[in-house]
Amino acid sequence: MPHATPLIATIVGSLALAFLFGALAHRLRISPLVGYLLAGVIVGPFTPGYVADQGLALELAEIGVILLMFGVGLHFSLKDLLSVKAIAIPGAVLQIAFATLLGWGLAWALGWPMAGGLVFGLALSVASTVVLLRAMQERHALETDRGRIAVGWLIVEDLAMVLVLVLLPPFAAILTGSEGGILQPLLMTLGKVTAFIVFMLVVGRRVIPWVLHYIAHTGSRELFRLAVLAIALGVAFGAAMLFGVSFALGAFFAGMVLAESELSHRAAEESLPLRDAFAVLFFVSVGMLFDPTILLTSPLLVAATFGIIVFGKSVAAFLIVRLFRHPTGTALIISASLAQIGEFSFILAALGVDLQLLPQEGRDLILAGAILSILANPLLFAAIDRLQGKKVETSDSKAPADEIAKTALTDHTVIVGGGRVGTALIDYLRAAGLPFLVIEDRTHALKSLRADGVEVIAANAADPQAIAAANIAGARRLFVAIDNAFEAGQAVEQARAANGSLEIIARAISNDETQHLRQRGADRIVVGADAIAQGMLAKAFKEAL
Repeated sequence: MPHATPLIATIVGSLALAFLFGALAHRLRISPLVGYLLAGVIVGPFTPGYVADQGLALELAEIGVILLMFGVGLHFSLKDLLSVKAIAIPGAVLQIAFATLLGWGLAWALGWPMAGGLVFGLALSVASTVVLLRAMQERHALETDRGRIAVGWLIVEDLAMVLVLVLLPPFAAILTGSEGGILQPLLMTLGKVTAFIVFMLVVGRRVIPWVLHYIAHTGSRELFRLAVLAIALGVAFGAAMLFGVSFALGAFFAGMVLAESELSHRAAEESLPLRDAFAVLFFVSVGMLFDPTILLTSPLLVAATFGIIVFGKSVAAFLIVRLFRHPTGTALIISASLAQIGEFSFILAALGVDLQLLPQEGRDLILAGAILSILANPLLFAAIDRLQGKKVETSDSKAPADEIAKTALTDHTVIVGGGRVGTALIDYLRAAGLPFLVIEDRTHALKSLRADGVEVIAANAADPQAIAAANIAGARRLFVAIDNAFEAGQAVEQARAANGSLEIIARAISNDETQHLRQRGADRIVVGADAIAQGMLAKAFKEAL
């Protein structure tokens, strides 16, 4: 009988429990991150039953950190940041300073050293990228003023934490007395970081896009996916080995350089599955470090930490946004979206403990505060909705924050997906003078469509609100142009329920997908391979088949 190695047992146990608890969290309408963290607590050393190999989990988590930071860099947009720089930069800096001061004050009251209090406060000051983006997406707010401000604010926080991760080791060496002078380790670190940044801007900006374009021209999706992962992991490893900087900084710059390439969106899509899998292992490994008994032994400290994250940060963000003369509704949404902590907090806490700056009690308080704040985040948004009477004031929309503006079109065509297939359909319908709109939820596609003057419903097509906003009940036909069979099936089913006489044409890439879409209510299905073959024959024989 085959024997399960510790590595296999750790990966299988972690992913299986993460799936179960993540699905349960999603069912309860809270972030799956909470489920992943709880899965880690279950397989960790502080709870009875099966205990995963913590050393192996932490090594796997290192890959998760690299891919998470690569994703942050890949989605870094200097243009988006500059569009809201007047409020995002000073706002984020002031909020980080205020939250850090509150955290340091609590640490001082507990008798911790100044360095530990500084790490503790910084860990409480930065919001989770995953949680914030999901909150904005669920409220269809990414393309609004408040969404752009929140994302720009988050970018500044992320950049600040990247800088902290780079500078913390030399400061730790100074504070613990392992280095004789103050300037020497600091200057060496800054010199290495500067050399790495110059190398990436001079060499990386040319080599990385060239490699990706070369691989893209081979037509091999497998090689392209492998190239993206090799770049992310290779640059991170090289940054650490050759320049002595952190994996996190190397991965962030690899993503940021790649973001300038026109292939960046494809790179993000190809790396997403593996990035998500290792990110889950990262969150599970973080949960394994958490001792849940702190909730019973130090409930007041947990409450104080939670208060700093949820109320201290929120009040600071609210006052800063109002100080910049933005509407109250915008200030409330931004303050609520920032009232939680996540990935960078975990990375910073782990580094603080490794450098012997932060006591383990501090890490437990950070993890407890993260779990509780992520749990409370949807409740904050619900409270804001009640406070505003479901009317959240914005500078660019009069509609309720959690509703989508309904189209005025009737007897029109609805296109799901604004990719290559969707764009071809748009060109034909526009040339024919037929009314149409597009349902799309990818940020880069939304920007492109709106710049082209296309009416867009910014939502997932499987969302009943999107179906209602697109006036499917009054539409003539629906083109489902996305290649995600699950989402396409949900969209077809919703549309058919709203309009029994609607003509629905969908795309598929296999017979199984064809059957799935037909069962959901599609009238006609175009299989990619068949359509391409017919097009080639038509061009060869000068006649339509």
